[in-house]
Amino acid sequence: MFIDSLSRLVSQRCGKHYLSFGDAHNEVTLPPPEPGKRYLLYLHIPFCVVLCPFCSFHRVEFKEYRALAYFDALRKEIQIATDAGFCFDELYIGGGTPTVMPEQLIKTIRFVRERHPLTSISTETNPDDLAGEFLPELKAAGVRRLSVGVQSFDDSLLREMGRLEKYGNNEQIRQRLHRASGLFETLNVDMIFNFPDQSRTSLTADLDILIDDLRADQVSFYPLMLADSTRRPVRKRLGNVDHKREKALYRLITERMLAAGYQRSSAWCFTRQKKMIDEYITERDEYLGLGSGAFSYVGGHFYASTFSLNHYISRIMAGRIGIVRERAMSLRDQKRYYLLSRLFSGVLDIDAADERFDGHFQGSIGPELLGLRLIGAVRHNDKQLQLTERGFYLWMVLMREFFSGVNNFRDQMRRNIPMEQSPHAVNPSGISRI
Repeated sequence: MFIDSLSRLVSQRCGKHYLSFGDAHNEVTLPPPEPGKRYLLYLHIPFCVVLCPFCSFHRVEFKEYRALAYFDALRKEIQIATDAGFCFDELYIGGGTPTVMPEQLIKTIRFVRERHPLTSISTETNPDDLAGEFLPELKAAGVRRLSVGVQSFDDSLLREMGRLEKYGNNEQIRQRLHRASGLFETLNVDMIFNFPDQSRTSLTADLDILIDDLRADQVSFYPLMLADSTRRPVRKRLGNVDHKREKALYRLITERMLAAGYQRSSAWCFTRQKKMIDEYITERDEYLGLGSGAFSYVGGHFYASTFSLNHYISRIMAGRIGIVRERAMSLRDQKRYYLLSRLFSGVLDIDAADERFDGHFQGSIGPELLGLRLIGAVRHNDKQLQLTERGFYLWMVLMREFFSGVNNFRDQMRRNIPMEQSPHAVNPSGISRI
């Protein structure tokens, strides 16, 4: 328990350190791309029909006029990045609910494909959208991986989350997943564990459905991650979160998934064979995020885009990008981030790490590597650094706390919305309030 507590503390401090963005006093410009390099493009679609109480992602209630204006601005921002010289070979679309307006999503995907040599496209959705007739069109547009936010098959938990009425019950969700099975190269099912009222019996039933009934291609089992702003509503609606039982539930998940023949793609993603995963930070050094609420990591700098839809649309219509915050990383911090993200997949290629940092990777973060070995979290295997079973659990804790820190930063960005919007600014979109 001491090591677990220490891991949480270290990760919390790292998260606060990495996400300590300065005030947006100066205009932040689009970072220049490295000549000849291909990047991953992340697009954020913030709209949701139902706002789940535990979710800290940037999301807003869906209104059609809002979404139409937003998608139009998003395509313009993609063009700005293209004209700046960025070349994208992979596209990931998250939210929110990207499929909230399927025709606009497909139009946007085609817009990117016409301008960039994409080799893979992944998008998120919710179970109710699997009942739509647009899935073949989504596949035809180039989507190879569809990730479905199920969270749980337990009707009582779905009711507590406020998802039952909109997204369907256990039987309806299963039917829709069966219907979509085989249509895409990868159908991923997003689940959450450690809900306050989630018992081992409930979690075991979820695993039975995923493994034996659905035979899911891929399952991402996220620990419940909260921000400061969501702790009170979660406590009020779902109950108190107990991290002390998280380890036992995580062990149950890993034992069942591995015994069923799944392989780990990350500390919380399990796949039947090598497939695309949503944790692109484990495979991509750098990525550009476009859209309101998106994050980027380019040239050793973290960037954050405005969370105000009004401000975002106004900036794009004025020929600027949505990025409003920047955080320069020291070389050592870049190496720590590389270690954190690469080992999340379970393996770090030491030669590749040294090549990435001009032969100076291991020497400068020796204390971190030594500490990981001393607590039994990693082992050397030829030219690789591999997580042990203990290491996978510790990395799950580290990443949970890191993303909780990201969620707290999202809270900060939401609080900045009034400051980002000038009361005298003209709204080029013509929409009075978004």
